[in-house]
Amino acid sequence: MKKLVVISLITCLGIFAYSCGGNTNSGAAGGGKTDETANGNPSYDPNRGEGKFTKVEIPASVDTTLAGAGAKVFNVKCQACHKLTGEKLVGPGWKGVTSRYTPEWIMNFITNTDAMLNKDPKAQAQLEICLVRMPNQNLSDDDARAIYEFQRKNDSGK
Repeated sequence: MKKLVVISLITCLGIFAYSCGGNTNSGAAGGGKTDETANGNPSYDPNRGEGKFTKVEIPASVDTTLAGAGAKVFNVKCQACHKLTGEKLVGPGWKGVTSRYTPEWIMNFITNTDAMLNKDPKAQAQLEICLVRMPNQNLSDDDARAIYEFQRKNDSGK
C-alpha cells in the first residue's frame, strides 16, 4: 500500500512539474510544433536549439584547463542532479551527451534553460522522461563553454 501511495505521489508531482512548464502554446498536438520549426518560428534550428549560440568553434582535442574549470562548475551546480554515467539521477546522465547534441544546443540549453524547455522538442522530450524542469543555474557563457569541455572530456574517457 505504501509503495502505491509513493508511486501515485511521484506521478502527481511529475505531472504538476510538467504542467507548470510555462508552455502556453495552443494548436496542434505537440504544442503547435512542426517538423521544421518550433512554435511556428521558421528561423528555429533544431541542431542549436533556442538561444544565442549559433556557431561554437571546438578544437580537435580536449582543452584540459577548460575541462578542469567545467569540473568545478559541475561539482557546485550540476552533480546534485546529474551523473557522469548514462544513469538518470534527477536529470539525465551525461555520458555520450556530446555525441547526441551539438555544442550550440548544449550551451543554449545550459544558458537559456527556460526557453529551451518551453520551445525545443528535444528538451521537452527529456523533460517528459525526467519529469522535473532543470532550474536556471544563471551560468555565464564561459561557464557553459567550460561545462561543454568537461562533458567532452567525460565522453572521451580520459
